Amino acid sequence: MKDIELQIAEQLYHGEEEAVASLIQQALDAGVTAEDILANGLLPGMDHVGKDFKCGDLFVPEVLLAARTMQAGMEVLRPHLIPGLAPTAGKYVIGTVKGDLHDIGKSIVKLMLEGAGFVGIDLGTDVSPEAFVKAVREHKPDILAMSALLTTTMVEMSATILALKEAGLRESVKVIVGGAPVTLSYSEDIKADGYAPDSARAVDVARNLVG
Repeated sequence: MKDIELQIAEQLYHGEEEAVASLIQQALDAGVTAEDILANGLLPGMDHVGKDFKCGDLFVPEVLLAARTMQAGMEVLRPHLIPGLAPTAGKYVIGTVKGDLHDIGKSIVKLMLEGAGFVGIDLGTDVSPEAFVKAVREHKPDILAMSALLTTTMVEMSATILALKEAGLRESVKVIVGGAPVTLSYSEDIKADGYAPDSARAVDVARNLVG
């Protein structure tokens, strides 16, 4: 049934929600396992989206459409997935730092991570260092991703890393930072583990850190 898995990947790339949902149901009816549909259809489709977004062949609207299509496909697939068998790239916690209410960039990173097979928790915006620490302690993620869109809130990234260290959790999680004012130099200064200038590269950084 490789053909139908390839069709799922292709239709996801083009953001065809109804087609993807229909193809997934056809594959399930034909006896293809949910795990294979995810691993050989949905995930490769989103991987293609991420690569083309990174090189400039796709733009944010197309990425969001593909991500929504991925979610629609997962709605059909999720009841058929056997816990523990679905391939996952890792677990993440993500949020925009304290004092910052910007959401779009963070949400795109979240969608791209999920499209790449990561699972996790979105803490939303205006997230305090204490809330990040609590989430890391509770959920034990591989990745903590922080976003800031204001130069005045960037300092909360450093405060969060310090709070993780004081809580004895810093060595248990890899920290990725990003956002318009954030630079590689700044990420190195605050001793983050990774820096992503955009959402597509956030996936590459996350993969490298957990690989």
